[in-house]
Formats: sequence, C-alpha cells, structure tokens
Amino acid sequence: MVRGVLFSVVLLCAMSANGLSAQPSPASRPYAQEYGTSLPPMGYVAFCARGEAECKAKASTHERIKLTPQIWDMVSAVNLGVNTHVIPMSDEEQYGVPDYWTYPVKAGDCEDYALEKKRELVALGVAPRDLLMTVVLDENGEGHAILTVATDKGDYMLDNRRNEILRWDQTHYKFLKRQSQLDPMQWVSLKPNSEQVLVSSQTTK
Repeated sequence: MVRGVLFSVVLLCAMSANGLSAQPSPASRPYAQEYGTSLPPMGYVAFCARGEAECKAKASTHERIKLTPQIWDMVSAVNLGVNTHVIPMSDEEQYGVPDYWTYPVKAGDCEDYALEKKRELVALGVAPRDLLMTVVLDENGEGHAILTVATDKGDYMLDNRRNEILRWDQTHYKFLKRQSQLDPMQWVSLKPNSEQVLVSSQTTK
C-alpha cells in the first residue's frame, strides 16, 4: 500500500467461496487499460527489500500467456487450493502492524494470498510477467489486493474472496494499479490520470 500524496491504502481482506467458474467468458473489454506509471505499494517495497526473488523477475516482452483449457484448469486449481488452505487473518492480528506483505504459512490477508498464488503458478511454469499483483477498491471503497493473470483472452482475477475466476471487467472493483509486465518493481496506473483516490487507512480480516 502507499502512504503518501497519491494513496493511503491499507489492503482490506476477507474471504468467501462461490465455486469455480467452468470456463472463461466472451470478451467485451478483455484488457484493463494502463495510464502510465504509478508508485508501488509500500508493503510491496518492504517485501522486496527483504530480497525476495519475486521482485527480480524482469521480462523483455509484453507477450501474454495463451489461455488453453489446460492453463485454465491449472490456474483454477491453484486459486482454489490457496483459498482453501490459507486462513484469513489481518496483519494486525498476525504481526501487530497495519501492513506486512509476505508468503502465508498458515494464515494471511489478501496480498499474501495473491503472492502465494503467484509463487505456485510460477513454480508450475507460468511466466512471472503474466502474473501481476494488483490493487483495487472494492464495492465499499476499501483497498484490496488480487492477482491478475494476463492472458491472450483477457485479464483474469484470482481473488481470495471468491473461488470463481472473473475477468477484470466482470468484477465490481475499481482498479487502481498493478505491476508492469516488464518489471515487478515498476507499477502502472489503471485509472485515468485525472482521477485521484485517497483511501482511509484501516484494517480488517
């Protein structure tokens, strides 16, 4: 999250299960538009400062993964597995701080779920450039983190709040920013430059 002039976001994380979607849906607005550079969340910056390999996986192309039935099944299985086995718990409860990005051992909040899904999918052969940590505002205007899978059929969201995988424009979220495909330490804005969003700093499970 960013505590600064542009954003003050503490990611609010909760979990619910709605069942897996059988297949991707037809595209109308398949890809989220990027609007230039943005600041990375401070929690992610601190995570990378600990030397995590996730932060070093640079790419030379914006090429997207081909969304075959096999890839869809693999992504769906990882999304369901992490959602099922990680217990939802806020950073305040676990670490005594408002925001701490890390891989979950037994419990975690939204960004921890997303980091774990990315790690498992990379281990299964998905290129890091196709797995983008993403910050949104939820239906209540509260900060939340999810994982974008950048495919040739659109941007699909892996979310700890549901097991169903939705394309970005099928969610009710307001998209703020995500990692660049070329460099995980570089983030891009997903909102028009004219918009400024401030989110109150608070936490929840």
